[in-house]
Amino acid sequence: MPVAAFTGGILAAGIVLLLVSRVRGQGPERLILAGLAVSFMFIALTNYLVFAGDQRAAHSVLFWTMGGLGLARWDNVGLAALGAGTILAYGLWNHRKLDAFLAGENAAESLGVPVVRMRRTAFLVAAFSTAILVSVAGVIGFVGLMIPHLSRPLAGPLHLRLIASCALFGAVLLLASDLLARTLLPPQELPIGIITSSVGAFFVVTMLIRNRS
Repeated sequence: MPVAAFTGGILAAGIVLLLVSRVRGQGPERLILAGLAVSFMFIALTNYLVFAGDQRAAHSVLFWTMGGLGLARWDNVGLAALGAGTILAYGLWNHRKLDAFLAGENAAESLGVPVVRMRRTAFLVAAFSTAILVSVAGVIGFVGLMIPHLSRPLAGPLHLRLIASCALFGAVLLLASDLLARTLLPPQELPIGIITSSVGAFFVVTMLIRNRS
């Protein structure tokens, strides 16, 4: 199952890059739209396979689509460390180039940063790391959306401190969500994705209200 999940993640990333390369202009908004389209396509395919396949395997499919640490094993630690370590190493090694993007892509390019190549490389590294981690723990949503916004007021905008802060606070949020998922409805364990999605939805609504005011 982890091999199939990793392969599917890399395949999805390849399709996104192919779609983006076929259109004129390669801004971040096109990357997001292509990612959404491919995501919905794979969700539809997954739902079809669940409907047409063995219903006894539905619980396993639920784990992979909502995420959880209930099936975590010590022999997966090395694989998870590879996924997390790859994206951390890339971010820390290129933190000055990432800082240049804070002033906009035009400013970064004027400072000598290869914007297009940097964007593609960052996307591929993120896709590789995400595919590995999802193959171990399933899809755990909203953590990557919330943590940078929560860490930035404490760590500042520069990526060297921000990346380390995100790694720390992300781990704390994940462990707290796992603890909550294990204790809310004993002896049943909820998928962590339910907890993080609930908190994430509240976080997004709060951000929208604050930005409006």
